[in-house]
Amino acid sequence: MIDPVDDGPAPQDAHAAPPLAAILNGRARRDEPPAYAAPAPDTDRADWRLLLIAVAFALGFGAVGARMAAVTLSTPAEPRLAATDAERHVARAAIVDRAGRTLARNLPAWSAYAHPHELDDPTAAAEALASVLDGVDAATLAARFGGERRFAWIKRPISPEERQAIHDLGLPGVYFGARDVRVYPAGRMAAHVLGGARAGDEGVRFAEIAGLAGVERFHDEALRDPARDGAPLRLSLDLTAQAALTEVLRDGVERFNAVGAAAVLMHARTGAVAALVSLPDFDPNARPDPNDPYVARVRPMMNRVAEGVFELGSTFKPLVAALAIDRGLVTADTKVDARGPLVWGRHRIRDFHRMPNEMTVAQAMARSSNVVSARLGLMAGTPAVRDYFQRLGFFEPTGLEIAEARLGQPLLPARWADISTITISFGHGLAATPLHLAVGYAAMVNGGFRVRPTLDPDAPDVTLPGPDQAAQVLSAEASKAMRRILRESVTNGTGRSAEAPGYEVGGKTGTADKPRPGGGYFRDRVMSTFAAAFPMSDPEWVLVLTLDEPEDRSGPVPRRTAGWTAAPVTGEAIRRLAPLLGLRPALPPDPEPAPTADALVAARPVATAPATTQAAAQPAATRP
Repeated sequence: MIDPVDDGPAPQDAHAAPPLAAILNGRARRDEPPAYAAPAPDTDRADWRLLLIAVAFALGFGAVGARMAAVTLSTPAEPRLAATDAERHVARAAIVDRAGRTLARNLPAWSAYAHPHELDDPTAAAEALASVLDGVDAATLAARFGGERRFAWIKRPISPEERQAIHDLGLPGVYFGARDVRVYPAGRMAAHVLGGARAGDEGVRFAEIAGLAGVERFHDEALRDPARDGAPLRLSLDLTAQAALTEVLRDGVERFNAVGAAAVLMHARTGAVAALVSLPDFDPNARPDPNDPYVARVRPMMNRVAEGVFELGSTFKPLVAALAIDRGLVTADTKVDARGPLVWGRHRIRDFHRMPNEMTVAQAMARSSNVVSARLGLMAGTPAVRDYFQRLGFFEPTGLEIAEARLGQPLLPARWADISTITISFGHGLAATPLHLAVGYAAMVNGGFRVRPTLDPDAPDVTLPGPDQAAQVLSAEASKAMRRILRESVTNGTGRSAEAPGYEVGGKTGTADKPRPGGGYFRDRVMSTFAAAFPMSDPEWVLVLTLDEPEDRSGPVPRRTAGWTAAPVTGEAIRRLAPLLGLRPALPPDPEPAPTADALVAARPVATAPATTQAAAQPAATRP
């Protein structure tokens, strides 16, 4: 038996792991690295990765928690549909009156449209839609759905009721888009100031609103400006005054059978317009079709106050009288030759009624003398009269902040000669808007300062010293004299029916023949105007009111002059407007109490003369 020979440790594979005991006891040969061991750098990298993942999770959970907390604390808001760059739009700002009452604003609405290729039966769908939508024709809608079209409008905008009716039809391929619609809660009230709006750029999910006329067009960019941040555009209009003036003017048109009318109420020292009415009017929520024959004939969208240019008759007479007084040529009590006719070349100027041979300036204004007014114009001189009307603003549009005001360009003589001065002095030969006339009367009563009509509720008082003080076109003395003259024209003149007890109305009537289209004047058609200011002790408001072709048919003969037509309507308007404007009526002074018998005895003078002398004096003391 052969014993095994001990040849030492058995040979090992060079890559085999060293014995565990040797590793634990540190007896492994240092020059032979262990066959298996993870490098130290890889271990560090794994640890960093785990740490980064943990930090990322912590940050993510933290962000989610912070967002949840922010949502919990924030005010809830309705979600909005995302829109492409072409479909983004800015909501149009509201318009309010001076007290913040809404005149115009946007309301959410919808549009209805179809994808014709998705409709099961386009013809049947068109008939079904036309049955529930006003103003939609089935045949026209079916034609839109025909061909290869993949998109067609059904109606825009639609009301909530129409939207529900379409929804109830359950038609595939019919959709709704969100949009805004411009509404005017007061309807026809202030229509000629606001003007109206139209759809501008539009897409499936939006429709931009653009100004079409009036304030909406003049302030279009401002109303669409995102920087407004929802702030409304505030106007100087007073909605209550606007409503009252509209009602009175509408009654006046009906009472005197007029074809139209216009009125403007303006602050005498700031030019701020509190009410502006033009009849016939329209509803800006549904503007009339200008191609309609009736609309083309009646022209309800014409702004007679700021756009209509008319000869305004004898209302010009005080303007010329004010110039003559301002130049020191006359006073209110200066007597002027009133004999007529006044002959100038081939022209003969007469008065409407027989006049005295001589009258004071105040009497001539109260009785409305053409001859005296013409002589006052000639006394002032043609260059001075022309320059004066230019300084009053009668050579250019008024500049009121509505789109149509630029159309109110006065019609001036091609060559301003002496005969032009004569005719303009009593209201013929120069045509202007009622708003121009209001500016002229404001200057006559506010101390002589020209105002610029505006819809700005914060317009400054131009009569106060400072950077906003306007040019003075008349002296304070001339203005004071005109306040007296205008007041006497109401108390003792042709404007008596314009009196409003307690409000010290002053003003002047004006009746102008209407020009014929082919030349000359109608003999039975007039523009009847009354220009008023009140209260005359401290004038604050100017009111100009015009009736187009009025006739008072209550008597045997039609009466058309302003004293019979425009003046009584103006008086009624002031009686309605003055309380709304915060004016208190001036009460007449209390009559002195009748003296008692004891008081009469106590006041009897002591006799110092002979009895016969006293007896002779008594009858004279009691004579009426």
